[in-house]
Amino acid sequence: MRKIIVNEFLSLDGVMEAPEKWTFQYWNDEIQKVISDGFARCDALLLGRVTYQAFADAFSSQTGPDADIMNAQRKYVVSTTLKKADWNNSKLIKGNIAEEIAKLKQEPGKDIAISGAGTLAQSLLKLGLIDEYSLLVYPVVLGSGKRLFADDSSTTLKLVEAKPLSSGVVHRISIGIVNQRKNHPKRGNVGCAATLVAEPGKFLVLCIKNGPFLQVELKDKRIMA
Repeated sequence: MRKIIVNEFLSLDGVMEAPEKWTFQYWNDEIQKVISDGFARCDALLLGRVTYQAFADAFSSQTGPDADIMNAQRKYVVSTTLKKADWNNSKLIKGNIAEEIAKLKQEPGKDIAISGAGTLAQSLLKLGLIDEYSLLVYPVVLGSGKRLFADDSSTTLKLVEAKPLSSGVVHRISIGIVNQRKNHPKRGNVGCAATLVAEPGKFLVLCIKNGPFLQVELKDKRIMA
Protein backbone atom coordinates (compact mmCIF):
# COMPACT_ATOMS: atom_id res chain seq x y z
CA MET A 1 0.00 0.00 0.00
CA ARG A 2 1.21 3.51 -0.77
CA LYS A 3 1.97 5.79 2.15
CA ILE A 4 0.89 9.39 2.58
CA ILE A 5 3.93 11.31 3.82
CA VAL A 6 3.80 14.86 5.19
CA ASN A 7 6.98 16.77 4.23
CA GLU A 8 7.35 20.08 6.03
CA PHE A 9 9.75 22.77 7.20
CA LEU A 10 9.06 23.26 10.91
CA SER A 11 10.22 25.70 13.58
CA LEU A 12 11.01 24.53 17.12
CA ASP A 13 7.61 25.77 18.30
CA GLY A 14 5.81 23.85 15.58
CA VAL A 15 5.16 26.65 13.06
CA MET A 16 5.08 25.71 9.36
CA GLU A 17 3.74 28.98 7.90
CA ALA A 18 5.78 31.07 5.43
CA PRO A 19 9.02 29.03 5.56
CA GLU A 20 10.51 31.28 2.86
CA LYS A 21 10.88 33.92 5.59
CA TRP A 22 12.96 31.83 8.03
CA THR A 23 14.62 28.89 6.24
CA PHE A 24 16.80 30.39 3.49
CA GLN A 25 19.73 31.28 5.74
CA TYR A 26 20.11 27.56 6.58
CA TRP A 27 19.94 26.29 2.99
CA ASN A 28 22.81 24.03 1.89
CA ASP A 29 23.49 20.88 -0.14
CA GLU A 30 22.37 18.64 2.73
CA ILE A 31 18.90 20.18 2.80
CA GLN A 32 18.70 20.01 -0.99
CA LYS A 33 19.48 16.29 -0.78
CA VAL A 34 16.67 15.71 1.75
CA ILE A 35 14.24 17.42 -0.62
CA SER A 36 15.54 15.55 -3.68
CA ASP A 37 15.30 12.22 -1.85
CA GLY A 38 11.71 13.07 -0.94
CA PHE A 39 10.88 13.73 -4.59
CA ALA A 40 12.43 10.40 -5.60
CA ARG A 41 10.41 8.48 -3.03
CA CYS A 42 7.02 9.81 -4.17
CA ASP A 43 5.34 9.99 -7.56
CA ALA A 44 2.32 12.12 -6.59
CA LEU A 45 1.49 15.26 -4.60
CA LEU A 46 -1.63 15.72 -2.47
CA LEU A 47 -2.46 19.40 -2.02
CA GLY A 48 -5.13 21.73 -0.70
CA ARG A 49 -6.45 24.56 -2.88
CA VAL A 50 -4.26 27.35 -1.47
CA THR A 51 -1.01 25.37 -1.74
CA TYR A 52 -1.97 24.03 -5.16
CA GLN A 53 -2.54 27.52 -6.55
CA ALA A 54 0.68 28.85 -4.97
CA PHE A 55 2.73 25.97 -6.40
CA ALA A 56 1.10 26.34 -9.81
CA ASP A 57 1.95 30.06 -9.90
CA ALA A 58 5.53 29.34 -8.84
CA PHE A 59 6.37 26.36 -11.06
CA SER A 60 4.03 26.08 -14.06
CA SER A 61 5.95 28.60 -16.18
CA GLN A 62 9.40 27.61 -14.91
CA THR A 63 12.01 25.05 -15.96
CA GLY A 64 14.89 23.47 -14.05
CA PRO A 65 15.38 20.36 -11.90
CA ASP A 66 12.75 21.12 -9.23
CA ALA A 67 10.27 22.82 -11.58
CA ASP A 68 10.47 19.98 -14.11
CA ILE A 69 9.67 17.45 -11.39
CA MET A 70 6.79 19.51 -9.99
CA ASN A 71 5.28 20.14 -13.42
CA ALA A 72 5.46 16.48 -14.48
CA GLN A 73 4.43 14.87 -11.21
CA ARG A 74 0.86 13.70 -10.65
CA LYS A 75 -1.02 16.21 -8.48
CA TYR A 76 -4.24 15.66 -6.55
CA VAL A 77 -5.91 18.80 -5.22
CA VAL A 78 -8.55 18.56 -2.50
CA SER A 79 -11.07 21.39 -2.72
CA THR A 80 -14.80 21.99 -2.49
CA THR A 81 -14.58 25.43 -4.11
CA LEU A 82 -12.09 25.01 -6.98
CA LYS A 83 -13.91 24.49 -10.29
CA LYS A 84 -11.03 22.98 -12.25
CA ALA A 85 -7.35 22.10 -11.92
CA ASP A 86 -5.48 23.33 -15.01
CA TRP A 87 -1.89 22.73 -13.94
CA ASN A 88 -0.32 19.88 -15.90
CA ASN A 89 -1.17 16.35 -14.69
CA SER A 90 -3.61 17.54 -12.00
CA LYS A 91 -6.81 15.92 -10.74
CA LEU A 92 -9.45 17.55 -8.57
CA ILE A 93 -10.87 15.65 -5.56
CA LYS A 94 -14.27 17.05 -4.55
CA GLY A 95 -16.36 14.15 -3.28
CA ASN A 96 -15.91 11.98 -0.20
CA ILE A 97 -12.35 12.97 0.64
CA ALA A 98 -11.63 10.12 3.06
CA GLU A 99 -12.93 7.55 0.60
CA GLU A 100 -11.11 9.03 -2.40
CA ILE A 101 -7.76 9.27 -0.62
CA ALA A 102 -8.11 5.77 0.80
CA LYS A 103 -8.56 4.58 -2.80
CA LEU A 104 -5.42 6.46 -3.89
CA LYS A 105 -3.42 4.62 -1.26
CA GLN A 106 -4.56 1.31 -2.72
CA GLU A 107 -3.47 2.18 -6.26
CA PRO A 108 -0.09 1.00 -7.58
CA GLY A 109 2.79 3.45 -7.48
CA LYS A 110 5.22 5.16 -5.17
CA ASP A 111 4.22 7.03 -2.03
CA ILE A 112 2.15 10.25 -2.03
CA ALA A 113 3.57 13.47 -0.58
CA ILE A 114 1.90 16.39 1.18
CA SER A 115 3.95 19.60 1.18
CA GLY A 116 2.55 22.74 2.73
CA ALA A 117 -1.22 22.15 2.87
CA GLY A 118 -1.35 22.38 6.66
CA THR A 119 -5.15 22.36 6.91
CA LEU A 120 -5.34 19.28 4.69
CA ALA A 121 -2.66 17.51 6.75
CA GLN A 122 -4.57 18.27 9.97
CA SER A 123 -7.82 16.94 8.46
CA LEU A 124 -6.19 13.74 7.21
CA LEU A 125 -4.55 13.16 10.59
CA LYS A 126 -8.00 13.15 12.21
CA LEU A 127 -9.18 10.68 9.56
CA GLY A 128 -6.24 8.38 10.25
CA LEU A 129 -4.86 8.71 6.72
CA ILE A 130 -1.36 10.10 7.43
CA ASP A 131 1.29 7.39 7.54
CA GLU A 132 4.48 9.34 8.14
CA TYR A 133 5.90 12.77 8.88
CA SER A 134 9.22 13.78 7.32
CA LEU A 135 10.21 17.06 8.94
CA LEU A 136 13.10 19.48 8.64
CA VAL A 137 13.15 21.14 12.05
CA TYR A 138 14.88 24.54 12.14
CA PRO A 139 16.58 26.05 15.22
CA VAL A 140 14.22 29.01 15.39
CA VAL A 141 11.27 29.93 17.61
CA LEU A 142 8.72 32.07 15.78
CA GLY A 143 6.13 32.62 18.48
CA SER A 144 3.17 32.78 16.10
CA GLY A 145 1.91 31.39 12.80
CA LYS A 146 0.07 28.36 11.52
CA ARG A 147 1.22 25.17 13.19
CA LEU A 148 1.43 21.69 11.72
CA PHE A 149 -0.47 20.20 14.65
CA ALA A 150 -3.72 21.92 15.58
CA ASP A 151 -4.59 22.73 19.20
CA ASP A 152 -6.85 19.67 19.42
CA SER A 153 -4.30 17.28 17.87
CA SER A 154 -3.40 14.19 19.86
CA THR A 155 -1.60 11.20 18.39
CA THR A 156 1.22 8.80 19.24
CA LEU A 157 4.17 8.75 16.87
CA LYS A 158 7.23 6.52 16.49
CA LEU A 159 10.59 8.15 15.82
CA VAL A 160 12.24 6.48 12.82
CA GLU A 161 15.28 8.68 12.16
CA ALA A 162 16.80 11.94 13.39
CA LYS A 163 20.05 13.40 12.04
CA PRO A 164 21.43 16.89 12.72
CA LEU A 165 22.83 18.79 9.75
CA SER A 166 25.84 21.07 9.81
CA SER A 167 23.56 24.13 9.60
CA GLY A 168 21.80 23.25 12.86
CA VAL A 169 18.67 21.95 11.13
CA VAL A 170 17.59 18.47 12.19
CA HIS A 171 17.76 16.30 9.09
CA ARG A 172 14.63 14.43 8.24
CA ILE A 173 12.95 13.54 11.46
CA SER A 174 10.71 10.80 10.07
CA ILE A 175 7.92 9.70 12.37
CA GLY A 176 5.63 6.80 11.56
CA ILE A 177 2.17 6.91 13.04
CA VAL A 178 1.47 4.25 15.63
CA ASN A 179 -2.18 5.01 16.39
CA GLN A 180 -4.78 7.75 16.52
CA ARG A 181 -6.77 9.37 19.31
CA LYS A 182 -9.34 6.56 19.46
CA ASN A 183 -6.56 4.08 20.26
CA HIS A 184 -4.71 6.41 22.59
CA PRO A 185 -2.60 4.44 25.11
CA LYS A 186 -3.04 4.92 28.81
CA ARG A 187 -0.76 7.67 29.96
CA GLY A 188 0.86 5.66 32.78
CA ASN A 189 4.59 6.16 33.12
CA VAL A 190 5.09 8.84 30.51
CA GLY A 191 8.31 10.81 30.73
CA CYS A 192 8.56 14.25 29.16
CA ALA A 193 11.60 14.53 26.93
CA ALA A 194 11.16 18.21 26.15
CA THR A 195 8.81 21.08 26.88
CA LEU A 196 8.65 24.10 24.55
CA VAL A 197 6.53 27.20 24.78
CA ALA A 198 4.05 26.86 21.92
CA GLU A 199 1.91 29.94 22.48
CA PRO A 200 0.89 32.17 25.40
CA GLY A 201 -0.52 29.96 28.14
CA LYS A 202 0.30 26.70 26.40
CA PHE A 203 3.26 24.37 26.00
CA LEU A 204 4.18 21.89 23.29
CA VAL A 205 5.03 18.73 25.20
CA LEU A 206 7.10 15.94 23.66
CA CYS A 207 6.80 12.83 25.79
CA ILE A 208 8.42 9.39 25.49
CA LYS A 209 6.80 6.12 26.60
CA ASN A 210 7.92 2.53 26.10
CA GLY A 211 10.88 3.20 23.81
CA PRO A 212 11.03 5.57 20.84
CA PHE A 213 7.42 6.73 20.94
CA LEU A 214 6.62 10.41 20.71
CA GLN A 215 3.52 11.99 22.25
CA VAL A 216 2.64 15.32 20.63
CA GLU A 217 0.15 17.46 22.51
CA LEU A 218 -0.62 21.06 23.32
CA LYS A 219 -1.02 21.28 27.09
CA ASP A 220 -2.72 24.13 28.88
CA LYS A 221 -0.26 25.85 31.21
CA ARG A 222 -2.68 25.60 34.12
CA ILE A 223 -2.93 21.81 33.74
CA MET A 224 0.85 21.44 33.89
CA ALA A 225 1.27 23.62 37.00
